[in-house]
Amino acid sequence: MRRTPRSRSASSAPGADGIDGGAGIDGGAGVGGGAGVTGHTGHTVLLVPVPELEPFVRARTEHYDRDYVSPDPRFVHAHVTALGPFLHPDDLDTESLARVAEIATDTTAFDFTLDEVGVFPNGIVHLLPRPLRPFEALTERLWRAFPHCPPYAGEFGRVVPHLTLDALSHSVTQESTRSLVAQHLPAHCRAERLDLAWYAPGDCRVLHSWPLTSRSVLTKS
Repeated sequence: MRRTPRSRSASSAPGADGIDGGAGIDGGAGVGGGAGVTGHTGHTVLLVPVPELEPFVRARTEHYDRDYVSPDPRFVHAHVTALGPFLHPDDLDTESLARVAEIATDTTAFDFTLDEVGVFPNGIVHLLPRPLRPFEALTERLWRAFPHCPPYAGEFGRVVPHLTLDALSHSVTQESTRSLVAQHLPAHCRAERLDLAWYAPGDCRVLHSWPLTSRSVLTKS
């Protein structure tokens, strides 16, 4: 998920896990998500994985910084951020995890499409999910439950859900990115789970994962 920036990041790499301007493609170090946001060598992010775009995003992450390519088979580099930076692992207690689990359980799995390539003012090239509202609602619920964890550390104004693809540079344009990702679009996706991912050089992994409620479960109940 992306925010409308108030100021341009000084980062040399695209945003990664939503904390664009740090290190990686969305969370890592190459295409966004720098560790400096939290003051730790790494940070956590609550996110919705998007496996349909994983081949593209993983390749771009590897291009920028292989330290942010995860060996964890559960880790999906392509995602839409729900809330990040989140709590540091040292601060993850039973109560906090239970609150996230409750929100995931109360959130119905939903379909969305990725086809619209855009660029934010700070140069992050991204895909906008349609519809936006389910992602916005998920972020709002998580933020209400964890008011001390505002999206992007409260650095930006309006939060815009998105999937980071790349960042503008002398060799990257909106058009070149659209051409490269075209084979994956339109992507018809389904948000089925919420992951808590840890982003740190050489140690990107999934810490916890919660399924969103399926329609079949709702029907049975």
